[in-house]
Amino acid sequence: MRHVGVTVLAFIATLVTGVGAQSTFSVHPATQDPAVRVTLPLLARWERELSNWGRWGPADQRGTLNLITPEKTAQAARLVREGLSVTLSHFVSEEEAMDSQTFSPTEHWMTSVDPATGLPRFALDAISFSLHDGQLSHLDALCHYRTEVDGRFVIFNGYPQNLDADGCKDLAIDRMAGGYVTRGVLIDMPLMKGVDWLEPSTPIFVSDLEEWERFSGVRVQPGDMLLVRTGRWAKREREGPWAYGQGGAGLHASVLPWLHERGVAVLVGDAVNDVQPSGVEGINRPIHQLTQVNLGLPIVDNGYLEDVAREAAARRRWEFMVSLQIPRIVGGTAAPFNAIATF
Repeated sequence: MRHVGVTVLAFIATLVTGVGAQSTFSVHPATQDPAVRVTLPLLARWERELSNWGRWGPADQRGTLNLITPEKTAQAARLVREGLSVTLSHFVSEEEAMDSQTFSPTEHWMTSVDPATGLPRFALDAISFSLHDGQLSHLDALCHYRTEVDGRFVIFNGYPQNLDADGCKDLAIDRMAGGYVTRGVLIDMPLMKGVDWLEPSTPIFVSDLEEWERFSGVRVQPGDMLLVRTGRWAKREREGPWAYGQGGAGLHASVLPWLHERGVAVLVGDAVNDVQPSGVEGINRPIHQLTQVNLGLPIVDNGYLEDVAREAAARRRWEFMVSLQIPRIVGGTAAPFNAIATF
């Protein structure tokens, strides 16, 4: 079987994620260290070695969500002590900014208006926004990214990427829909490094993740929801929006085997998860590519991690129960992420 994979999909990934000119952001030199440097041939090898295709059967459409077992849910429930809950989500706004109105405009309107007066007759309204908006915390469906095998575009578990005007036919968000309760583990990189936020284009390596485990005393385990804070929202609140999708801190591609080994069920970042630029020549979002297509690992972009970071630091406890409900958007390529962390 001829597997083309990441070497062909660099251009496709650029189109999907809306990456534009990157002249103002440079690849972080640490990503080119031979000890961590990732190349397209290495990614192609990992496509095979880290693959979860067939792990939960040929008809599976949930990927690593299968790792959230009843036993994992019971473990998570035992973490609740105070009963304090905080949101992990950020919603769209009508602000016109470089990290807003992504892919389509955000519009809000009253739906029952008196044509004579122009005033609302009832408190009824509607909203329209992109599911991949730059300010929306959203969970990507596993149909969002694809690879190429024997001249065909395929998605996780070997399904053909079958799209039409109504959306994805397989691995759409409605195939992942339902309620999940699991253990959340926060990795707060700015806290560990003693800064308010990581500067744009700062990569996070396995050594950073494992240093955090020693710092926090919490080891990432199968079925966990892993939340990686870079401080994107803190920086935005202090300094305003910037093109975080082109120059944001995030995970370096070298963490992919670690995510697979640890059995992460859901990966949540407060920006786009991938460090930007990625430092991998030829592909800008290798974390997106391999988590969704090969690992079957659902990822969340733009998670709001400021409240949970504050409460975790106050308790010096970085594990908690997380409850997640995935809306049944038929054919959807993503859904708003509306998870709640409870201490």
